[in-house]
Amino acid sequence: IGRVIDESGAAEWLGQALSLGLAYLPPALVLSAIMLFVTVITNFASNASAATIGTPIAFSIATQLGLPPEPLVLAVLFGCNLCYATPIAYQTNMLIMSEGGYEFGDYLRAGVPLVALMVTVLSVLLVLWYGL
Repeated sequence: IGRVIDESGAAEWLGQALSLGLAYLPPALVLSAIMLFVTVITNFASNASAATIGTPIAFSIATQLGLPPEPLVLAVLFGCNLCYATPIAYQTNMLIMSEGGYEFGDYLRAGVPLVALMVTVLSVLLVLWYGL
């Protein structure tokens, strides 16, 4: 998937399109946007799919905005691991849902605030770490 997105030019196109909206934001918000984009994907698809979709787009955004690619790729990595806002995001979530008698909404109520907290903290830490 990642290769197709990259070779077809879709990553470049998406990177350019997203960069238009992100160009005037501070780096912490750019990182947050990337992390949230990938988090949404990973909560409804596999982590691997989210990573293969998000990584070439992050590289393109970094190029378009003149930012180093490392913090943006790390935002993809972190976003891929924020897979606890839905039960379908990860196999273990499904097992716990089944055994614990939880419902989809239970995951949203617990997961969405935790995702928001993690995105905020990780974005600030990346800005500090990379001096953006």
